[in-house]
Amino acid sequence: MEVEIGKGKSGRIAYGFDDIAIVPSRRTRDPEDIDISLQIGNFKLELPLLASAMDSVVSPQVAILIGKLGGLGVLNLEGLWTRYEDPLPIYKKIASFSKEEATRGMQELYQEPIKPELIKKRIKEIKEAGVITVASLTPQRVEKYYKIALEAGLDILVIQGTVVSAEHVSKTKEPLNLFDFISSLEIPVIVGGCCSYSTALHLMRTGAAGVLVGVGPGAACTTRKVLGIGVPQATAIADAAAARMRHLEESGNYSLVIADGGMAYGGDIAKAIACGADAVMIGSPLAKAKEAPGGGFHWGMATFHSDLPRGTRIEVGVRATLKEILLGPAHENDGTLNLFGALRTAMATCGYENIKDFQRAEIMVAPALQTEGKLIQKIQKLG
Repeated sequence: MEVEIGKGKSGRIAYGFDDIAIVPSRRTRDPEDIDISLQIGNFKLELPLLASAMDSVVSPQVAILIGKLGGLGVLNLEGLWTRYEDPLPIYKKIASFSKEEATRGMQELYQEPIKPELIKKRIKEIKEAGVITVASLTPQRVEKYYKIALEAGLDILVIQGTVVSAEHVSKTKEPLNLFDFISSLEIPVIVGGCCSYSTALHLMRTGAAGVLVGVGPGAACTTRKVLGIGVPQATAIADAAAARMRHLEESGNYSLVIADGGMAYGGDIAKAIACGADAVMIGSPLAKAKEAPGGGFHWGMATFHSDLPRGTRIEVGVRATLKEILLGPAHENDGTLNLFGALRTAMATCGYENIKDFQRAEIMVAPALQTEGKLIQKIQKLG
């Protein structure tokens, strides 16, 4: 449904997670019977989870731990772990910056060149631990570094930027041709971000195994404020899911829709799946883990952009272990722990046995939920 913004412009109404709720069906199930596994190419995951390719979230050690817990830890091949032999002192320096000096200080630290030998070393370290090895590159640097990553044993490549399209136009540089590039690789490739039906469809047509959906929804991202670009996540995911079905009809190939960002609670993850996502990519909830390299701080990979920073360093604190955040047990009733236990329980409560069934769940649009939620929080604080 379109609304008139002014006499010369109209627009669609879009919804975020706070604006919707999942409607229970006539059936409930035992949570132990719920299947939330995910298939990416030849790889099966027990959790439909990708940990965001952010330095504050994923180190080689965290990637290994998340892999053993059943998900994927995506290592940023343009981050601190491929710029510094020992990045731990750099993390301490980032944590020591005041709010006023954080962005400028990080810009200076990230001027250290990327070292090909460290790309190889980090990937081999994860690979030798026996887990699925996943890493990300921006479209601008894929051609330069992807062969090194493949030679080191990379299993899945993520091509990720603030906004990625299948048709990048430039008068000065030869753009990455996703159609030719993806077809030349023997490993699955995930691309994103995007937030519209048409862009998601175009990216799926490149042969991508999955598409990241989300532009600017994350806690550490300021893209929507700086650029004015983005779509509320519930609508963005539903549009991408529609593109997935059209692509399936056209080609017979199923491309995964991966909700990227904007999910702080177990209920957000459940809503993302119910809107049509096959999996989620999360950052800030995992940045709160005791094992997270950021030490209670979190920042996006556009935070230190040399010309136009589109992120901020935020202090998220340290809450629990990675296992407790992902799988419990939870000892606090705030929805940020045991995220995938919450997903299983939501699916069981609504009677859905697996992810694809849950994607068909009935959704109720209720903007008043946001106000209602804030009122409940006030009551809880008073109590």
